[in-house]
Amino acid sequence: MSAHTSNSDIYYVPAPSSWPFLMTVSMTIFMVGFTAWLNGAESGSLIFFAGLACILAMSFIWLRGVIKESETGAYNMQVDRTYRWSMGWFIFSEVMFFGAFFGALYYARQLSLPWLAGEGSEFATNEYLWNNWEFEWPSNGPSDVGGDYDAMPPWDLSAGASMKSFWGSLPLINTLILLTSGVTCTFAHHALKHEQRVKSGFWLLATVALGCTFLGFQAYEYSHAYQEMNLTLGSGIYGSTFFMLTGFHGAHVTLGTLMLFIIMLRCFSGHFTQDRHFGFEGVAWYWHFVDVVWLGLFIFVYVL
Repeated sequence: MSAHTSNSDIYYVPAPSSWPFLMTVSMTIFMVGFTAWLNGAESGSLIFFAGLACILAMSFIWLRGVIKESETGAYNMQVDRTYRWSMGWFIFSEVMFFGAFFGALYYARQLSLPWLAGEGSEFATNEYLWNNWEFEWPSNGPSDVGGDYDAMPPWDLSAGASMKSFWGSLPLINTLILLTSGVTCTFAHHALKHEQRVKSGFWLLATVALGCTFLGFQAYEYSHAYQEMNLTLGSGIYGSTFFMLTGFHGAHVTLGTLMLFIIMLRCFSGHFTQDRHFGFEGVAWYWHFVDVVWLGLFIFVYVL
């Protein structure tokens, strides 16, 4: 079977590869290290970074092969449709992934904690466990797990000094940054569709810069939460859901920024045409998904 055939009835099938298996091993090492690190194991951080290095290496080697197949004309329109369906189902799985965590937030906030406070005549749990405890959100639970803490505000526009107001409004600022990055990504797509490759590359560069800025501000927010607000993963249900949702979203922003950077390099290298550029479109779909998730997260975690 020729990789350069234009026959739409022939579907390109690459040769068997060990990269998917090695990527699975790398991700397993990464997650084992991450879990061990969170539980205080001395070797956890070492295993974590070893797994991360393996993931990056496998991604580079695997993507290099896929890009080579694409640029040599191995993929016809049937393969293109397969990639589109695959990316669509992948994003759907990500919607379900975040839906589970939003569901956990809803269950804790709207159901379990009110029950523990005595809401609902059919439940008498509070009389035996936490009698006279009153529910309010945000909460660290009836037993005050983790001690007192400050909730993360969505904005702090009432602060006296301008710089204090700026740092106190990081969630709002990050929201504006991420929404702006969605606009720059769209501009890059339109430029590519008009064969303005260099212009598209610079719009992608702006999108990557905005993604990195978002991650930098989130890192500062986490540092501020741990060091000055006593808001940690151990701060009861509020702390765990806050870091669970924002942390996983930050991981997706990191992945999206890396993918955008690769697409930017490909644009500057002369890849893609105005009619055949699904590599670009797939990453743009993912980035817009990340934007939409953050909007929901900002509303339900920070504002409400």
